Amino acid sequence: MLEKIKLTYHEYPHTFWMLIIAVFIDHVGGALIYPFLSLFITDKFGVGMIQVGQIFAIYAIFGVFGNIIGGAMTDKFGRKTMIIFGLVVSALTALSMGFVNQFSVFYFLTAVVGLFSNAGGPAQQAMVADLLPEKQRAEGFGVIRVVANLAVVIGPAIGGLLASKSYLYLFILDAVISTITAIFVFVVLPETKPETSEEHKEQSLGKTLAGYSIVLKDRLYIVYILISMLLTLAYMQMNSTLPVFLRDMHQVSPQGYGFLLSINAALVVALQFWTTRRLSQYPPLLMTALGTLLVGVGLAIFGFTSLYAVFIAAMIIVTIGEMIWVPVGQALVARFAPEDMRGRYMALFGFAWIIPSAIGPLAAGVIMDTYNPNWVWYVSGIISAVAALGFTAMHLHAGHRLEDKPITEIPQPDD
Repeated sequence: MLEKIKLTYHEYPHTFWMLIIAVFIDHVGGALIYPFLSLFITDKFGVGMIQVGQIFAIYAIFGVFGNIIGGAMTDKFGRKTMIIFGLVVSALTALSMGFVNQFSVFYFLTAVVGLFSNAGGPAQQAMVADLLPEKQRAEGFGVIRVVANLAVVIGPAIGGLLASKSYLYLFILDAVISTITAIFVFVVLPETKPETSEEHKEQSLGKTLAGYSIVLKDRLYIVYILISMLLTLAYMQMNSTLPVFLRDMHQVSPQGYGFLLSINAALVVALQFWTTRRLSQYPPLLMTALGTLLVGVGLAIFGFTSLYAVFIAAMIIVTIGEMIWVPVGQALVARFAPEDMRGRYMALFGFAWIIPSAIGPLAAGVIMDTYNPNWVWYVSGIISAVAALGFTAMHLHAGHRLEDKPITEIPQPDD
């Protein structure tokens, strides 16, 4: 086993593993706060799930602009610069949100967080694509998921313990972790932005932003993003709505919810790399459809039971689905993008998460506060099934174009 791990380590460049370490440290901080954010808001400010949905919507809407700007700046100024910028802003805003006492001010801080903290996301994904050849990218994104979920094994457990004492501790510790990660990135990671032509080097930020028009003309890619939005609309309920649903409907404590997330993360750590490698021989869009269907089945189960043991089974099904879907989906995004536009392609794919973040928690909040809360999970299952059909139809219509040759060789719509 040790020899196999050593062999796997040497399959990837040293810089990739340094990035992995940075991702791990940063995700430990994020895993402290995000799973408990809904509980923090409802507990500290005494508001309902509709207001929680509004907070998530504000974060998502401003995140749209932050993601767009961050993607363009990633292509212009480099990956390392933008990763550090995102980490520093994350540290400052985490402290601010932990100390604020007025809900109106919390609205404002949410907008600031959405605008600036998302700026480093496209840079991190673009760096993975820069460092790894095409045949390794799905596995590379799988490794990213392994360490991110290893962080989730640790983060919610610590977060649940700290939240039982004071939510403020979560924000302080996250700020410290983000600062440590920024220093680590500055010291050990090189810039990986590919060399571009003199013409592209002279582009202003405005012209770099205008390059999004090229991405928008890639029709196959846009269809892929739209279908992915449906999936993430359902999937994100696991973090934004599920903790409050379990607490209010089934008296599951934050520690109980944290344990469910730890199961999810532990399975990913143990099985993600093996799963991605075994499924690499199959059509990626069909694998994405299969993963989507399993995610929907797992989410729907939460609406049909009150037994904690069945909640565990549902989480296992969701986890299997996401282990199939997420790395393959990210690798497909990398294949769509020309080298000098990876930041912008990655940023636009962020809409597959940002738009659902604006709609999903708010819609779920309306259902939770005014209708039968179980319908959140019924609808999630239905939406996931529709997305699975969409990915299958995309495979039947154009799947051969994604499997037979690199995306950059596929004829694109005229500029």
